[in-house]
Amino acid sequence: MRDEGRAVLATLTRTIGDLGRAEDAVQDALVQALDAWARDGVPPNPRAWLLTAARHRAIDRARREARRSDKEAEAVGLLDRDPPDPTGSAVHDDLLRLVFTCCHPTLAPDTQVALALRTLCGLGTDEVARSLLVSEATMAKRLTRARQKIAVAKIPYRVPPDHELPDRLAAVATVAYLVFNEGYAATAGEDHLRPALAEEGIRLARLLVDLLPGEAGLQGLLALMLLQHARRDARLDPGGGLVLIADQDRGRWDRTAIAEGVVLVGEGLRRSPDRPDPYVVQAAIAAAHDLAPTYADTDWAAIVSWYDVLLTATDTAVVRLNRAAAVAERDGAEPALALVDELDGLGRYPLWHGARAELLTRLDRPTEAAHALRAALALPLTAPVRRLLEARLAALAA
Repeated sequence: MRDEGRAVLATLTRTIGDLGRAEDAVQDALVQALDAWARDGVPPNPRAWLLTAARHRAIDRARREARRSDKEAEAVGLLDRDPPDPTGSAVHDDLLRLVFTCCHPTLAPDTQVALALRTLCGLGTDEVARSLLVSEATMAKRLTRARQKIAVAKIPYRVPPDHELPDRLAAVATVAYLVFNEGYAATAGEDHLRPALAEEGIRLARLLVDLLPGEAGLQGLLALMLLQHARRDARLDPGGGLVLIADQDRGRWDRTAIAEGVVLVGEGLRRSPDRPDPYVVQAAIAAAHDLAPTYADTDWAAIVSWYDVLLTATDTAVVRLNRAAAVAERDGAEPALALVDELDGLGRYPLWHGARAELLTRLDRPTEAAHALRAALALPLTAPVRRLLEARLAALAA
């Protein structure tokens, strides 16, 4: 389900033109697989098996419904073949087409993103909520209202014509970015890295660059993903423990991905000289990390300057938190802590508490640091991050 469900759902939705029916058919196929695969073994091509089973379930449902009308032949005909694309859309990938479809302009931008992440990209409601920094209950209500609005307003699940794609691009890029983020650094669970999700985000970003090759923001988006994912092999130790960037073996970084990312950053900067693009600037920050031979060689002054540029394009509490971390390396813990403490709205963001704990430890304020660590540990974390914070808390106690 994790590996193939998204692709099967996207292809079946394109075939039958109805996301709700496609979801039902895919769920039926997955239930069928639980029985058949346990008995007969996993087939050589699981995606093809699931797609065939889902098609058959959709045909069965269409036939049952068609008995009440005279449209059975038409309904089954749609399912017995891959119909030509009536829109002639430039978007050929099934999943990307469906992401564009979910990002309907009648829905609020955050709702568009949430709906696509939950419905198409394999993220649970809790993961979507953490990605967008809201509570799970709030996100569940938001998704319910979105589906109700779609049903009541009869908003069609169809790929928009090419001239409407740019209007949906920002939301689609955000979906790809958040899919990658959950793969690069999961928000909870046993695994801190989810490579399949990170690679899916990169794949979607590549498709977007191919679709609109002159778009600086898309080049920056792909560059950012490549430059961060390049460090994946050095981010966990052999026991599955988290290795922070200061301690990573840079010889294990993917230099090919870094080289490609740096070229894309340069192109993105060239295409956005007067109006900074958030993805391009974040990619420039990632490049500054990746090009430093050692952690001690990191140009923190340049990174802080890039964060200042980023704030002119997107001034958020998370960006200011990340800037404060760079200020700590350039200027010391005391001015950085003042910046962190003035941020609002991050009480449910464990990295805010973790940053405070680190700065308070550096300032030799162990009681306050321990309090911050306990606050972070009370929130959802991946198992490797939890172990790291627990070890730091134990060290403070000792």
